Amino acid sequence: MSDVPMKPADEKEAKQNVEKTGEKKPEEPKKQPLPVPVEIRGNAALIDRAVSTLEPRYTLRVLRTLSALRKRLTVKILSDAIEAIYPLNSAVKPALLQWLPATEPEPEKEMDVDSATPPTPTPASTPTRHTNIEPVPEVEVYLRLLIIHFLLANQATYAQSLKLSQETVQKIQSLNRRSMDPIAAKVWYAVERAYELGGELAEARPLFLAAQRTASLRHDDETQASLINRLLRNYLHYNLYDQADKLVLKTNFPPSSGNPQHARYHYYLGRIRAVQLNYSAAHTNLQQAIRRAPPATTAPGFYQAVHKLSVVVELLMGDIPERGLFRHPVLAKALTCYFEIVKAVRTGSLSQFQSTLSKHAAQFEADKTYSLIVRLRQNVIKTGIRRLSLSYSRISLRDICVKLHLDSEEDAEYIVGKAIRDGVIDGHISHEQGWMECGSQKSGYGFDVSDVFMRRIQYCLELHNESVKAMRYPLNAHRKELDAAEAARQREAELLRQVGEDGGSFDDEPGIGEGF
Repeated sequence: MSDVPMKPADEKEAKQNVEKTGEKKPEEPKKQPLPVPVEIRGNAALIDRAVSTLEPRYTLRVLRTLSALRKRLTVKILSDAIEAIYPLNSAVKPALLQWLPATEPEPEKEMDVDSATPPTPTPASTPTRHTNIEPVPEVEVYLRLLIIHFLLANQATYAQSLKLSQETVQKIQSLNRRSMDPIAAKVWYAVERAYELGGELAEARPLFLAAQRTASLRHDDETQASLINRLLRNYLHYNLYDQADKLVLKTNFPPSSGNPQHARYHYYLGRIRAVQLNYSAAHTNLQQAIRRAPPATTAPGFYQAVHKLSVVVELLMGDIPERGLFRHPVLAKALTCYFEIVKAVRTGSLSQFQSTLSKHAAQFEADKTYSLIVRLRQNVIKTGIRRLSLSYSRISLRDICVKLHLDSEEDAEYIVGKAIRDGVIDGHISHEQGWMECGSQKSGYGFDVSDVFMRRIQYCLELHNESVKAMRYPLNAHRKELDAAEAARQREAELLRQVGEDGGSFDDEPGIGEGF
């Protein structure tokens, strides 16, 4: 019998002692983040490698850290990074340093303070650069992008950021390098932000249109997708829905662009379709935007904006959103006023709807949903009329005006007549007596209900019989295959017999078998 390997006694005793004393194993020290100048230098090295190896994935890795990196930028960090990346005799270095303000615009409490003992950077994170090597132009554009975002963080430097963004766009278009396309797509977002914060968003529209045509001719999908979203946002900012719809019809959104660009595009499409009364298409686009959007904790603003519009579109379609949506941690506070609108529509209370609309009008205007919520008044009235038709067999038009807070009996008569015609309620209006007579309430029993039930049962039975018939095989179908196989065997035997009678044997011919 083979020996069973046993654990060493000392290890077993040590484990038992740890279990008895309840001591925990020492946790591994957490990895400290790299200093920001070191991270920027590492990103510059990755961009250089992406250009030399023609691998855009390195550039995309750098751009994924942009949103977190731009919040920690300071004048000293940017100047140190530029000094470390560029050689002493570089002409690009002073051109970049001149855009940095002389004093620190950010408050001291928002600055990122490095630890007293920074971790020793690895060789991959701190690339060694010779003093006489000039970085590729993509690195310069990336540093310009960082400076633009830094200048946009302070209101006093908006004008300076606008000038830098215009100069950066001209440089990108003059270089015309395909390796710069991912960075250029991010630059166009910063350009739009600079125009918007500077109050000159309308003046950026011709620049975006010209750049979009150039990007489509160069087959630059990322830049083209970014510019289409920039143009749609520009049009919707000024409520130019017709121009936005024409842009969508005249352009093809690149399918190879990333999910963030697709999410924005579907959100803008949802807004356009909702204004055009195409609620089903708007709801589809908004659902696509929610699926393609980043997680709620990563982009809470976009997540809230899409759900605000989605709730209104669902109400306009006649549906009631799920209650659990308003309990989401990210959406609970943002959808408070929309939850009150949903309750008013669900109960059919026109007074509650009007009070909620007037109370949160400023919020709805800021969300660009006020005009859509105003359309919900008809839905509220239809819901109220449906509840009245279920509660009363006969009710006067005057009482309808009082209960639904309508202006006059003529309006009530028109609304009730339209609800009857649309099939919302079952009844008719008596003009002589001035009341609405509702149809008999269906209790779930009776001849009509049983007739419908029997028709459904008959349909199911017919469908079952047809399915069974389709699964049956023809009788004696195998005999045809047997007959065909027998005929084939007979033809093969006849052919072999003819060959044997006509050809004879090879050995009968003289000289045939001698060489074998």
